[in-house]
Order: sequence, then C-alpha cells, then structure tokens
Amino acid sequence: MYRIGIDIGGTFIRTAVFNEDFSIIKREQFPNDRKKSAVENIDIILEKVNFFLLENKPCTGIGIGCPGPLDFTAGKVLNPPNLPGWKNFDLVSYITQKTGLKTILNNDANCAGLAEAQLGAGKGINSVFYITVSTGIGGAFIYKGELVGGANSSAGEVYNLIVCDTNYSLPSAGNYLSGNNGANAGSLNEVCGGDALARQASAAYGRPVDAKELYDDLYLKKKENLAVNIVDRWLENLAKGIANISCVVDPDIFIVGGAIALKGDRFLETLMDKAKKYCIHPEALRMEKSFLGEDAGLIGAAMLIPKGQRD
Repeated sequence: MYRIGIDIGGTFIRTAVFNEDFSIIKREQFPNDRKKSAVENIDIILEKVNFFLLENKPCTGIGIGCPGPLDFTAGKVLNPPNLPGWKNFDLVSYITQKTGLKTILNNDANCAGLAEAQLGAGKGINSVFYITVSTGIGGAFIYKGELVGGANSSAGEVYNLIVCDTNYSLPSAGNYLSGNNGANAGSLNEVCGGDALARQASAAYGRPVDAKELYDDLYLKKKENLAVNIVDRWLENLAKGIANISCVVDPDIFIVGGAIALKGDRFLETLMDKAKKYCIHPEALRMEKSFLGEDAGLIGAAMLIPKGQRD
C-alpha cells in the first residue's frame, strides 16, 4: 500500500508517493506562489496526486505538513506567518473532497521532526527537539518516537518565542521587526527566519536583498562587514532560542534542518558554540544537522498515515 505526503512551505510545495518502507516512488515540487490563493497553489499539487490515483495504485491516505498555527482536529490552517492568503483555510476538507482519501494535517516542523526522530539523526534517542530554519522558523518535540502536540496543537511552536527586544535594530538598518501575520516582534520567526533576514538585509543595504544573496554571496563569499554583522546577530538570537528551549524541554538532542540550516559550512558548529553561552548545561548540549535533508517534511507527512489505515 502506498501513502502520499504533501509538504507545504513558504517557498515550495512538495508532494511524494511512498511505499511501506517510506522510500519515494514519485516526487514533485512547485513554487508556492504568494500571488495565488491557497486553492490555486494546492490545485497544482493535486493534479499530480490525482494522476497517480488514476493509475489505480492502492493508497491508504494523504498526510500534510503545513506551517502553523493550525487546528489539527479541524484540519484547518489558521494564520501562518509565512503563508499569506491561507488564513482559515479548510485544507483537509478540501483535499479529501478532491481526492476521496483519508487526509491528516499536522505542522510541517512536526512532520520533519517525526521523520528525523524515527528514521534520521534522532533514531533511537528518547527525546528529540527539531528546529527548522527556512522561510520561517518552526519546531517540534518528539518523545519516545511520538509527537507532543499540546492542548491547542501548539507544542513546539517556537516561531513565536521572544528572543530579543522588540525595538532591536541593526546599525543603519532601522527597525526591521515588523509583525508578519501572527508572529510577535522580537520572536524567532521575525528575527531569524529567511523572510526576516531578507527584511534586515534590504533595510541595511537600501535595496532588495534576499536571504540567499545575504548568506551565500555577501556573507560567505565577500565577507562584507554589514553582512557579517547581520548574520552574527541572527545566529546569536537563534542560539538564545535554543537555550530557552533547553531550559524548558531539556531534550537529549537538537536536530536542525531547513534550507538555510543545511548550508554546507560551519553553520551548526558556530550556532552550537553560541548556544553554549546561554545553556544551563553547556557540556550536555548535543546538536546534529538533519540527516534526511529537505525530504524530512515529506517523509514525516506520509508517516502521519498509520500502516494499513484506509478509509
């Protein structure tokens, strides 16, 4: 029996078909066009899903990972900071109606964290806290292989964790901490996400600068002082977030994933050194890069559908 996973990100929407061993049979990826509605973006993916179903392949269901906040029980997208235009979208109902398949929704970071805890860098470890650093910041807590969801589907939602003064600004950059549809100023999402880095860099340089240009070109390649300053402050605030999580959850391991975090440089080592300055037990801090890479969220989404389950 097959499963389908859908991973909704602020930049891309991915879908894949998995076998029983969670090996990918087919995979598709499309940009998440912010000029289009949620329905328009989802319909592009569903064309591929329905094409697979027309091949009469036995499929047990669809798992979806999506940025929060969400209502897992209602299957609804509430007001994600990184998905403008998706507010109060009944995602599960819409996909079930279009495909006829059992559909389960969960947070995208939860899905990636679940996959990493069961199959990736956290395999065999009791308590795992997963952090994704991409368009936005997400988190997930997995204990003994099970997701901890919380009373209101918000456990692990570290995007709204306050890590700095809401009036904080870089020299010559102005105040870049403008609220973004649900995350508070001074929060991890508004300071450390890819969109936040783009806002900071654009304000500092006086022209449009995205996170990729800032990090790959201005910081890593050219090592411009302004870029170095922005990235250093970014890592410092991310380190504070990790230390705050450690105080509350005290996981055996942190796993860091997401497009920005998966850069092939000293990112993780630098972040860990900074986090140790704020942790209660710095000697016990353990941090690993995502083993499953950009497919972690897709795999975890498929894992939301239990084996053998079918509507």
